[in-house]
Formats: sequence, structure tokens, C-alpha cells
Amino acid sequence: MSEMMKAVEITAPGGPDVLKVTSRPRPAPRHGEVVIKVAFAGVNRPDALQRAGLYAPPKGASDLPGLEASGEIVAVGERSEGWALGDKVCALLPGGGYAEYVATPAAHCLPVPEGMGLREAACLPETFYTVWSNVFQRGALKAGERFLVHGGSSGIGTTAIQLASTLGARVFTTAGSDAKCAVCRDLGAEVAINYRDADFVEVMKGEGGADLILDMVGGEYLPRNVKALADDGRLVQIAFLQGPKVELNFAPLMMRRLTITGSTLRPQSDLAKARIAQALRAEVWPLLDAGRVAPVMDSTYPLAEAAAAHAHMESSTHIGKIVLEVG
Repeated sequence: MSEMMKAVEITAPGGPDVLKVTSRPRPAPRHGEVVIKVAFAGVNRPDALQRAGLYAPPKGASDLPGLEASGEIVAVGERSEGWALGDKVCALLPGGGYAEYVATPAAHCLPVPEGMGLREAACLPETFYTVWSNVFQRGALKAGERFLVHGGSSGIGTTAIQLASTLGARVFTTAGSDAKCAVCRDLGAEVAINYRDADFVEVMKGEGGADLILDMVGGEYLPRNVKALADDGRLVQIAFLQGPKVELNFAPLMMRRLTITGSTLRPQSDLAKARIAQALRAEVWPLLDAGRVAPVMDSTYPLAEAAAAHAHMESSTHIGKIVLEVG
């Protein structure tokens, strides 16, 4: 009979209160997987979408929420090269992070950066995988280019600002308060635009337009982003807080040679995620080891208070990452 573990499950589609503590069988590693004894789990927007019934887990993935975690490897499956029992790691997960133990492909694990605790390390995988693959691989951001990231005080935003500015881009961002804008400037943004007081389209036009925009808002931001781009600019879409449907005039895309692209991380193949992990280990982990880039922490909740963590995230009052303390 399987050993049991404590976990938080989604009892029905709905608000934060549908998250309840339960008991589940402890997972065993499959081919190419490791099992992690979870110390901390990151809380992310896709968790809330899954909770609301708007983002189904991929086939074969755990139905438990949680797409990133940190902890200690306690079981290793066949052909899980590179890791051993007792290794401290952080990992991108197919699901299941809101639990005492979680299984994930070994190739999606990364070492805890030098000098960093497990709490901070749990905040790395989801945002760094997302930012690296969309801003630098898909968006091809280069040093000297003008980069606009919306939601600069979010986990994605704080990561994108730091990486882009550290690697030589000129960073512009939007946020919803003067306090959030100040944090963004401290992280490396050249200009932080309070979207309640100023129009980011006009600001970017005054700078010559954005070479790259990273957006998770969608809705009415889509046509405004097109206007804010420089000629030959690129827009990378990673979420739709205001919805995915809008009327858009495509003529400027042709006339100004614009590119609109985007991606979601969770449905990508294990191989694609493993390749992102390899790039992160080579290009980004040295920056984390050296302390040049670090996660921005907002708050920590016990696993049993996952509902409160979700409510806090959906209030949009947080700055940086929210985590659950599990072990």
C-alpha cells in the first residue's frame, strides 16, 4: 500500500475557498523522473486559472496545482541522469507542487543557486523558464534594444526586468502604483510607467517605440501594444488577464514589419522544457550564483493556507513572488 502525504487539492472549479487540504498517495518516480520532498512551492497565475476550471492539466499530469517547487530529491527513477538522493534542487513541475512530495522529469530540475535558500529557489523555475524562453529565445532580445514588460511588479515582471537590464537592454515597464513603479526602477527599469496616470503608448513612441514587448494583459492592450512597437518590433504574448479576443487591424503589421508571437509553458514537450533548463543553467544560473539577479519575494503562507495565498495573488497587491511553505 502506498505511503500517504498531505496535499492541497481543487475540490471543484471556483474561487480560492475550493482549495482544501487532503491526503494523497505519495508519488513514485517513473522513467526519467525524480521525486522531490517539497520544502516550498511557488504560487502562480496558472494555478489560479486551473483552480477556476480554465486551465486543465496536460494528459498524465497530477490534478493537484503547483508548477514549481524546491526541496530534496528522495527517489530517482530509471535513466534519471545528473541527480542523486539528497540533492537540493528547484524544479519546473507538470503539476502537483502543492504537496509534501512531487514527481517531475529529472531534466527539468536545476540546482539551488549558491548562497540561496530553498524558499527563494522555489520562486525560480516558472518565471525564469517563462522569461528566458519568451524574451530571449522567442523574442530574441538583444543588448541596447528597448524592451517593454507589462506588469513589472509581478513575478514574471521582476524577473524580466532584472534579466533584461543585466544583459544590456533598455527596460521600460508598466505597473499600477507609484510604489510598484519604484520597485521596478530599483530592479533596473529605466522608466516605470504608472498605467493609471500615463499612456504607455505615448511614452514608448517618445522613445522611438519598443523593439520588444512582453505582455500578459491582452484585451485592449493588444492594439495599443502594436502602436507602441518600433518598426520591425516584436510582441510576445504569454497570458490574457483581460481576455484573448479583440478587433485588431493587421495592416500595420505588414507596413511596419511587426511580429506577434507567444507561448504557454505547461503544454510544451518534456524535451522542449529540458532544453530551456539547459539554457538557463548555462546562461542564467551563473548570474544567480553571483547574486546579480535574485527573485523578489512578497510573502510566504503555510500549505494549509493556500486559499489565502491565492486570494492575495488575485488582489494584485503583491510585489514579486508568493510561496507556500510545505516541509
